[in-house]
Amino acid sequence: MSVEELKEQHVAATANVDALRERLKQTRLHLLDTDVARHAKSHGRTPISLGPTDLVCCRTLQGHAGKVYSLDWTPEKNRIVSASQDGRLIVWNALTSQKTHAIKLPCAWVMTCAFSPNGQSVACGGLDNLCSTFNLNSSVDKDGNLPISKMLSGHKGYVSSCQYVPNEDAHLITSSGDQTCVLWDVTTGQRVSVFGGEFPSGHTADVLSVSINASDPSIFVSGSCDTTARLWDSREGTRAVRTYHGHKGDVNTVKLFPDGQRFGTGSDDGTCRLFDVRTGHELQVYHQQHNDDSIPAVTSIAFSISGRLLFVGYSNGDCYVWDTLLAKVVLNLGSLQNSHNGRISCLGLSADGSALCTGSWDRDLKIWAFGGHRRAI
Repeated sequence: MSVEELKEQHVAATANVDALRERLKQTRLHLLDTDVARHAKSHGRTPISLGPTDLVCCRTLQGHAGKVYSLDWTPEKNRIVSASQDGRLIVWNALTSQKTHAIKLPCAWVMTCAFSPNGQSVACGGLDNLCSTFNLNSSVDKDGNLPISKMLSGHKGYVSSCQYVPNEDAHLITSSGDQTCVLWDVTTGQRVSVFGGEFPSGHTADVLSVSINASDPSIFVSGSCDTTARLWDSREGTRAVRTYHGHKGDVNTVKLFPDGQRFGTGSDDGTCRLFDVRTGHELQVYHQQHNDDSIPAVTSIAFSISGRLLFVGYSNGDCYVWDTLLAKVVLNLGSLQNSHNGRISCLGLSADGSALCTGSWDRDLKIWAFGGHRRAI
């Protein structure tokens, strides 16, 4: 068979796949007669009301000399770790704004950081293709630096995201520009499983984010530059269990819903989407209309404890609070006093849901707390 014939077959096969994908999309749309917001409205539900004093900036954490790229809370709620382009991890006391650790990194281009479940270790990764862990109780070296506890080496591309497996200090999952996710044994520094890569069911571009199911840690979702999110189950091998379509740009962030049955995504296309884990159906799109062509990208998302609120950070400095049930913006933190002056690069909710932390390219982190006495949302 000649090269030209192979090319023709490839073109025909590609067209056939695209046609089947469109038929599948139309079939799903036909089965979905409504979305979450229309269903809620038909039952008389009204949006949550939040005023400018209901969520206020109570702390500004200053200390980084470069853009803040990532943050994470400890499970006990009062400490935060942040990673910055200044090549440092800083561990903060969220109640006092004091720094408890300033960790100098071997590679300044850090993109992600995470606390271990017991709060005694932190992990980070970036353009050095490594995931490094630090024991916060270790003694500093002669230069006053905290030594690396374990260096997890194996990715062939940058490490974009890392997250410890809930309630397991010995295991974490990373995502990478090499199109894979990896489950690591932190104790030995060895890879337990590689998800994707050479398998057809894996991502076909850089993987940017992962989120692990807290109630079933074998399940996690990932988002990628291939515009899809994928579901993985470590008990069923290293092939993706399901692929979720809908976005028209890079999927920068994914986050599982509190009940683990749904998950949210955020993309360069300016939208957030809510998917059903089991059926693969898209349940809702969260999109704010803009008057010009410069649609801000979604950089990070987080759900409230109940899942009723969705916090979304954007590249233009806005931070919307969406009512997930009615798909309405109920507050924009970017319009409030003491808001950030740059791109919102990361955000996260404290373990008890009482505070939100946002990080920005303006080098600061801000802690937002619910004012007054509100029921948990």
